[in-house]
Amino acid sequence: QVQLVESGGGLVQAEGSLRLSCVASGRTFSDNAMGWFRQAPGMEREFVGATSWSGRSTNYADSVKGRFTISRDNPKNTAYLQMNRVKPEDTAVYYCAGRGTPLLNSGYADARVYRFWGQGTQVTVSS
Repeated sequence: QVQLVESGGGLVQAEGSLRLSCVASGRTFSDNAMGWFRQAPGMEREFVGATSWSGRSTNYADSVKGRFTISRDNPKNTAYLQMNRVKPEDTAVYYCAGRGTPLLNSGYADARVYRFWGQGTQVTVSS
C-alpha cells in the first residue's frame, strides 16, 4: 500500500501560479508512476498529467500542456504539480495517484489503472 497526501491547494487569481505537493508513505515511492487528476463539481474526474518513476517521461492533457509541469523527488517521496498561468476552468479538486508500477505504459490517462489515491486538495481560480 501507498498512502498519498496532497497539499498546496487554495485560492489563486487567474494567470497566477500554484504548486501542489503529494507526499507518499508506505511502499517504495519510486516503484510508482504517478498521475495527477482533477474533478470539478458535477464533472467526471479528468486526467491532468503523469510521470514515470524516474520523472524522465511525462504526459499532459492538452488543456494544461505548456502551463502545468509534473516533477518528482524520489528521495523525498514527493511528487509535484506546478501550475502556471492558471485559468478559472482549472478550478477543481486535484488528486495525485500512484499506479503501482514504475512505467507510464498505455492507459496512463485512465484513472482506473491507478491503485493508490490521495484525498484531494481544492484549487479555486478567481477571474
